[in-house]
Amino acid sequence: MILKIDCRFFKGDRPCVPHKENGIKCADCNHYQPINFKILIIKLDAAGDVLRTTSILQPLKQKYPDCYVEWCTRNISIELFNNNSIVDEVITIEDDALFRINAEEYDVVINLDTSKLSSAIAANAFAKEKFGFVLNKNGFVEATSDVAQKWLEMSAFDDVKKANTKSYQQIIYEILDLDLPVEPPIIHISDNERVKVAAKEFVKNIFPKKPVVGLNVGVGAKWPSKGWPLKSWQELIEKLGSNKYNLLLLGGPEEVGIIKQLKKDFSYVIDTRCDNSLLEFAAIVDLCDLVITADTLTLHIATALQKKIITLFGPTSADEIELYGKGVKLSSSDGCKCYYRKNCSEDVSCMEKITFEMVLEAIDLLLK
Repeated sequence: MILKIDCRFFKGDRPCVPHKENGIKCADCNHYQPINFKILIIKLDAAGDVLRTTSILQPLKQKYPDCYVEWCTRNISIELFNNNSIVDEVITIEDDALFRINAEEYDVVINLDTSKLSSAIAANAFAKEKFGFVLNKNGFVEATSDVAQKWLEMSAFDDVKKANTKSYQQIIYEILDLDLPVEPPIIHISDNERVKVAAKEFVKNIFPKKPVVGLNVGVGAKWPSKGWPLKSWQELIEKLGSNKYNLLLLGGPEEVGIIKQLKKDFSYVIDTRCDNSLLEFAAIVDLCDLVITADTLTLHIATALQKKIITLFGPTSADEIELYGKGVKLSSSDGCKCYYRKNCSEDVSCMEKITFEMVLEAIDLLLK
């Protein structure tokens, strides 16, 4: 019996899809695709960064048409790759990724993260060519090229990062020598997720003739300094009122408290709940005509879905965020004195200086 173990559909521990669906075996299979070129992409943290990095996939496929793509990440981001036809396999460091990487050989390894863990994984992988960053024998992160060195310097020096005017996507395209313009991130929402969302109770409260505005009111626990204050959300919602727009409250488990408070303050806001799966949440974002958000995962979901976006920036770089011509970036004219710090040390934060009037003006611009 002929077994074609080099086929991209071969699983090893279970039947491949063509056999499972049609009962065919290797000798008579017309689905056979030998793996001749393998790419490993390492991107672990956080889910928003993982999602925005998927913008490299389309041009990578154009550059290496027959490539087999493995993506190494964490379990929290697996769902982002559901139904992604470009990524052949997702491996996680919580499972068997490190064993796999040590055993396999690759043509190209891509690590665009300057963390020591990601760089160590890239260093341990055997490949003909590596892009981005590796960990050297002394335990130091090194760039694999002069272009990557510039990103490493941005990670190390605040003044260099502040001086940068290129988006993250532009920078990583340069590191990988990919052609511009940059592509949007990739996320696929299945019909199943859309049906689940359509059946949720809150959908009944959406008036079809009103634009849908998503209010992403949280930022999670990692970067609280990125969040727009509760008072500012309250002022905005009060001014928007109940007549002109459907106002959807967006958030996850960490936003239960703020969403409960806003629902108590304004009966007309629509609570989409905080217990949705990642792709159900994406399907809810896809209901929106406009999304208002800080620099969060929701921002990258909205860009992947090519939504109109108003983004509120404080301690993170607005220049690094690519909105693909679909949005408005708002920030304090005074800048941020707590650049990339978890907590703000100022009496009045840069996020507090973004007024609801600024947001209202941006809404009128995008939805006029």
